[in-house]
Amino acid sequence: MRPDADVEPGSLLVAAPSLLDTNFRRTVVYVIDHRGEGTLGVVLNRPSEVAVHDVLPGWGPHVTRPQAVYIGGPVDQKTALCLAALRTGEDSEQLAGVVGVRGPVALVDLDADPDELVTRVRGMRVFAGYAGWGEEQLAGEIERGDWFVVPGLPDDVLTPSGVDLWARVLRRQGMPLALLATHPVDVRRN
Repeated sequence: MRPDADVEPGSLLVAAPSLLDTNFRRTVVYVIDHRGEGTLGVVLNRPSEVAVHDVLPGWGPHVTRPQAVYIGGPVDQKTALCLAALRTGEDSEQLAGVVGVRGPVALVDLDADPDELVTRVRGMRVFAGYAGWGEEQLAGEIERGDWFVVPGLPDDVLTPSGVDLWARVLRRQGMPLALLATHPVDVRRN
């Protein structure tokens, strides 16, 4: 079985404690697309100091708090992506300006009119850049032990910045992964 066989849109890549790359240390990546040519996702737990209002004024009042642009990953950080959690009963295939990812989570077209979407979503988050892997690259990183592949929940996309999403996702996996949630940020202080 391929190391990336469990990766699919809507799943999470949780950085292993041993992954020390500053772009991905203790991150949770939401997978938007995964196919033979590669994988695309956004880091869910890296808010920036930049307000959405400052770069996308029309969207600023509509995004989930904190109303900051999140650093979606190291690739193409001048590109903005927006993920939304649709309200119960809303269908991404019936809404203009969104493309379904998994369940109620959808990619939002930032050229669309935010006022037309705001009543149909529970929340939205804007990301600068994304995380991307070429063909076979993610499979190699999973096999090396850099990432844990776990199911994602729609609310993961909207998690507030004060919450340790990395630990929260690991805790809900059960043993033995749940034990890793207690791994200190700096092992020298353990």
